[in-house]
Amino acid sequence: MFQFRQFTIEQQHCAMKVGTDGVLLGAWACGGSCMLDVGTGTGIIALMLAQRYPDGRVTAVDMDEGAVRQATENVVRSPFSRQVTVLHETLQQHQGLYDAIVCNPPFFMDSLQAPDRQRAMARHATTLTYADLMRHACRLLSDDGELSVIVPFDYRKRMEDEATFVGFFPSRVCAVCTVPGKPPRRYLLSFRKHPCPRHTDTITLGDAHYHQLTGNFYI
Repeated sequence: MFQFRQFTIEQQHCAMKVGTDGVLLGAWACGGSCMLDVGTGTGIIALMLAQRYPDGRVTAVDMDEGAVRQATENVVRSPFSRQVTVLHETLQQHQGLYDAIVCNPPFFMDSLQAPDRQRAMARHATTLTYADLMRHACRLLSDDGELSVIVPFDYRKRMEDEATFVGFFPSRVCAVCTVPGKPPRRYLLSFRKHPCPRHTDTITLGDAHYHQLTGNFYI
């Protein structure tokens, strides 16, 4: 169990547990009136978006049955149950139109897969490749909407290349460092359908910027 200020996350049925990546993305991503959380897992990002945008609605999709059950339970027990809908569905199947799409995607592409099927599905980009993510996000995103993701530092170029291929433009880039003065270990990336000034930023875990971003969630 992971206790946040306004909701609790149970995670025993999910391969991917609550981690810094999801919390950062949920706190950093732009939302709106109609939001889509792709690969919701425990439902943490969907609940963070619901907390940040009280007048918005969030659709959370996941292809793993255990994750859908876990996310549904977490949503039902939260103060945001009327805002969040959890669906057992893939991004490829999903239909709709959203002004914000958020995804903490599976990121391993070339490494040996974990023997556990559920964990392999959550961690390896075989069921949701970067190309699939970009193509279907472009299909589902409104004309002025924004797609937000988080990736390891060495996968940034792959994600940006796939975004460019479908016609997305980078709108925000935030480097995430674990130690001051060291190279970034993650990147928060946002994309839009039209050219726009690109805003760049850096967060170091534990610094003032990090606490400002996540302070409404951590106890």
